Amino acid sequence: MLREEKSIRMPGGLYHELQVRMTYNSNHIEGSRLSEDQTRRIFETNTIDAGEGIPVDDIIETVNHFRAIDFCIDVAEAPLTEEIIKELHRILKQGTKDASLSWFAVGDYKKRANMVGGHETTKPKEVAQHMKELLSRYEAETAVTIHDIIRFHYEFACIHPFQDGNGRVGRLIVLKECLRFGLIPFIIEDAKKGYYYRGLSEWEGEQGYLTDTCLDGQDTFRKLMALFDIPPESDL
Repeated sequence: MLREEKSIRMPGGLYHELQVRMTYNSNHIEGSRLSEDQTRRIFETNTIDAGEGIPVDDIIETVNHFRAIDFCIDVAEAPLTEEIIKELHRILKQGTKDASLSWFAVGDYKKRANMVGGHETTKPKEVAQHMKELLSRYEAETAVTIHDIIRFHYEFACIHPFQDGNGRVGRLIVLKECLRFGLIPFIIEDAKKGYYYRGLSEWEGEQGYLTDTCLDGQDTFRKLMALFDIPPESDL
């Protein structure tokens, strides 16, 4: 369904709303200053009334995120690989000011150590091996559930394989994998980011926080489907 709507750039359908709502929320969680209305205008008209003080990168990364969602739809059925994950990062960060930095590896793993929320992440020299191990464990699952995808999302966040853009790439992977296994995707709303961050930071002690937040995001997507009279068991 999404691929068909994408191919004809169908206005006002599920593909249209997925693009606007996921892009707005995922970017806003990471600090974008664009409103949902501005995000919608970029998608619908390829123009923007930016107002005062909107960073150019916010606009570039919004357009790039639309393209990254398209890529997820295009490769939805494919096994998850390092190449797909790196391509999502390349699409998201190309043309940004980060891409002009000699040490910032667009479409490749980080070269400098980084932290997230005050927590240490995987060292650059260990990222490739940790990603291979994560993907090997995940791809060995015989019947992937939404809980497996949530766990993968957490473990990916802990590795934090890229210099920047890890959160958005992680949520794009979730979209692709939900489509791959016939699961309703989840959209983490910016308004729920506090619960989302708590879930990531406290996963080792209480997995329910992140799980509940992601399942709430699934309910958000179900409501979106209901607006178009799409049954929950439909093949997206």
